[in-house]
Amino acid sequence: MYTLKCTLQIQMPKMEITAKSLRSRVGEILACVDQGESVIIIYRGKPRAKPIGIDEAGETASDGGDFSGFGMWENHEEMRDVNAWLRGIR
Repeated sequence: MYTLKCTLQIQMPKMEITAKSLRSRVGEILACVDQGESVIIIYRGKPRAKPIGIDEAGETASDGGDFSGFGMWENHEEMRDVNAWLRGIR
């Protein structure tokens, strides 16, 4: 007896929308993103952005993620009093 295993990969169609149309259809576009559809935002005839759902990204932008720039001044002595440091450079 043989067992045949097939994997079917369905690729969602890519939706393209202009930045101008995005302003009036933002709810519809977010619904498409939530359903897993790929959306490309076109600005002046060129692809500029691709929104992805938070579940797909695995994190939100506000939590810092793996951006190495966050916290890079944390242990610097001159940054203990940020207001004093700013007054000093002005």
